[in-house]
Formats: sequence, structure tokens, C-alpha cells
Amino acid sequence: MSTKPENQHLHEVVVTAIIVKDGKYLLTRRSPNKKRFASMWTIPGGKLETDDYINLPKDTEHYWYNVLERVLKREVLEEVNLKIKDIEYVTSLATVHKDGAPSLVVSCMADYDSGEIKLKDGEADRFEWVSLEEAKSYDLIDGIYDELVMADNQRKGKKSEWARFK
Repeated sequence: MSTKPENQHLHEVVVTAIIVKDGKYLLTRRSPNKKRFASMWTIPGGKLETDDYINLPKDTEHYWYNVLERVLKREVLEEVNLKIKDIEYVTSLATVHKDGAPSLVVSCMADYDSGEIKLKDGEADRFEWVSLEEAKSYDLIDGIYDELVMADNQRKGKKSEWARFK
């Protein structure tokens, strides 16, 4: 079975948030019934849908702006009941899942704004606010720890491209 998608231009677009509150990062554990990465720890986020912009007025004659930021705020509110602010780009990745679906993931960092965590049923079953050092002891989806290091460095004024961090 080929993992090459039929339409080379069609990707699932996902945006994720490394949420920072009081110097700690929010991790959530995916529900055991999830199709991908069940029971693994990750950061909140979700898929871009055309409904996220198609029915809104365009910002210019041809374009909608701040689409990913809007999606990220919606997804975080839906998944963990938090409002976020000051969204910044961290990195991106691409993959083709075992089911053949190609995904582009845009990883961002955001500051906690308000709210108390309430996990959405079926999405996540646990959460923790952790330091970078504490994050090492969680069963994270591959690459998430490296993204946390990048975000931590970025908060200190040091930007970088993705790399393996030990």
C-alpha cells in the first residue's frame, strides 16, 4: 500500500499551542480512544477547517488573515477551556500518517490569558503544568519535547530551527 496521497496539494493542516503560564507548560494526555497517538502526552491543538474562515468577511479583497491564530484560539478553548494570547510561531512539521493522510502541523507558543482547565470528553483525559525538566518524564509524542525546548529558548530571546535536544 502506497502512502503517497492522491492529491499532492491537499494536506490536513493542524495548529498546536505550547501554552505558558507562570513559567510552566501545559501538557495533555490524549484519550485512549484516539486514532492517532492514543494515551500519549502532547500539547493542545487541532485541525483547520474551511468553516474557520469561509463564512467570515475577507480582510482584503482576496484574503482572510489570522486564520491559524483564530483556529488555535478556538481549539484551545474547545479542548481545555482556556483563553490564550500573544501567539508566536515556533516550528512546523509534515508527516504522512499510516492511513495515508498527509499532515502539516504548525506549532506555536502562546501565553495563558484566562480560564480554568476543563478537558473536552474524548480529546484528553489528563493534564499537567510542567517545567521543561519535568516534561522529560512524560510519554510525549515524538518531537514535542524538542518543541518545548525551542519555546523555552524563544522565551529567553534565543530563536532556533527544530533540532533534537537531549
